[in-house]
Amino acid sequence: MSFEVTRVLHRKRTKHHDLVLFQNPFFGKMLMLDGATQITKGDEFIYQEMMSHVPLMGHGSAKDVLIIGGGDCGIAKEVLKHPSVHRVVQVEIDASVVEFSREHFPEFTEPTFADSRFESVIQDGMTYAAETAETFDVIIVDSTDPQGPGEVLFSRAFYAACRRCLKKRGILVTQNGVPFFQPGELMSSLRHFGDIFSSSGCYIASIPTYIGGHMTMGWASGGVNLPAVPLETLRRRYVAAGAFATKYWTPAVQQAAFALPRFIEEISEQAKA
Repeated sequence: MSFEVTRVLHRKRTKHHDLVLFQNPFFGKMLMLDGATQITKGDEFIYQEMMSHVPLMGHGSAKDVLIIGGGDCGIAKEVLKHPSVHRVVQVEIDASVVEFSREHFPEFTEPTFADSRFESVIQDGMTYAAETAETFDVIIVDSTDPQGPGEVLFSRAFYAACRRCLKKRGILVTQNGVPFFQPGELMSSLRHFGDIFSSSGCYIASIPTYIGGHMTMGWASGGVNLPAVPLETLRRRYVAAGAFATKYWTPAVQQAAFALPRFIEEISEQAKA
């Protein structure tokens, strides 16, 4: 898969990544880390909304949120739309990603850094989850693919560390790739979830630039069964949150996202076997 580049806007080899930002005639600005698409101006809203609003609406009263990764601040911007949220801690390993995003994605970073509820931490996500004394209602893992510095964020040790700093009804959400091409990534995470949490599974979204069909988001919790939250409850929570504008997520889309295509169901079933 390739994307047409009309202009390279920025390229840098950081301590952890090969970072490139370029202009595409259809998707607009596109950011890649180590050759993998991270965010595009054209379809960023799908990933950001589904990673953020699904666990927050599913929880219903989340106050403290931890984001691992997410240096572009797109997910933080969505999380901060929820008035119930009192604190958002974003832990990004690479300060260059945050600095870069403040320059090139001000539409995400400016409202986020201007919000007094937001705290940016430059640290390895595994270390933070394993050592922090804080606990959180929702943890969102906006990681790169399981290679390089992102590899540890798919390990059993990392998920156990997240479980340690989740509150009793806490919810963990992770990005788990496109299972048509990456079934092993999803299966491995679901197996770890099953060992550590009482409830777990995945849900889906269709994101054009993440080639290969549906993308899966893994979820796990010790006290909330995300797919079982009734549609009317989601609608009520959305209204209570101010019925803020969205472009992809709706209460009905959230409920439907847990209806999996058969081949993804089979991956889930194998993970539980």
